[in-house]
Amino acid sequence: MTKQPTVRDILQKTETYLREKNVDSPRLSAQMILAHGLGLDRMGLFLDMDRPLQASELDAVRPLAARRGRGEPVAYIVGEREFFSLAFEVTPDVLIPRPETELIVEEAIRLFPGDAEMAVADLGTGSGCLAVTLATRFPSARVTALDLSPGALAVARRNAARHNVAERMEFLEATFSELPPVSGGYGLIVSNPPYVSQAEYEALSPEVASFEPKSALVPVPGQDGLEAYPAVVAAAFKRLAPGGVLMLEIGWKQGQDVKHLLEATEFGFEAVAVLPDLAGLDRVVIGRKPD
Repeated sequence: MTKQPTVRDILQKTETYLREKNVDSPRLSAQMILAHGLGLDRMGLFLDMDRPLQASELDAVRPLAARRGRGEPVAYIVGEREFFSLAFEVTPDVLIPRPETELIVEEAIRLFPGDAEMAVADLGTGSGCLAVTLATRFPSARVTALDLSPGALAVARRNAARHNVAERMEFLEATFSELPPVSGGYGLIVSNPPYVSQAEYEALSPEVASFEPKSALVPVPGQDGLEAYPAVVAAAFKRLAPGGVLMLEIGWKQGQDVKHLLEATEFGFEAVAVLPDLAGLDRVVIGRKPD
């Protein structure tokens, strides 16, 4: 009689298969895929290592491993990614949240009291990771999440419902320049706009370029990746309250260009600074609208 493979056996086989396919992080990928296919979290997977797997369980795992072997990101396969210790649904309609984007949330927590009764806007919300996380961290805030993609907004709405903040959020299918006014102005506006140049896009890992939405990565026309920022900064300057704060995620080479944009005569943001991420790379530009 053929011995049934255990969780440990299939985990090792899956990791070997993914390593041969040259995917990123084959061990972590194998763990996440197997846990998802078996309906476990990763801790449950480790506690279940010696359990024999049934044929139906193997059938559930094989297609997931095949998708990963073709380069599809794990987050799309399992349907979620953690951001600031919250689980966010992700689909191919949205970018997969990155850890470096958490710097915007960290800086907001540093600058504003937790009970701040402010209006917040997220321009280009995607999965809603920034908008929803800010709504959870500032329970008295009202948050507007804006995106041109109906598919992205649908994901963001589900994430807001998942984290019980939907009643304090508004979702708008609109361009950056169409951000509506609010009484008293916004206290905080954040944005992680498309900022990858066309040349950078062509050099990206296939796991990003072949699966994540290009429109969320590359602005039009994408010559230098800076094309989206003037519209974001203009909309923010128009709608921020006096003393309100703008935070923008940037590409690591773009800090000075975006800083100069905020300081330009037509805007005149004050206390403009470029903040590094944990890797020491320029990642966020912040400025305050004059009082």
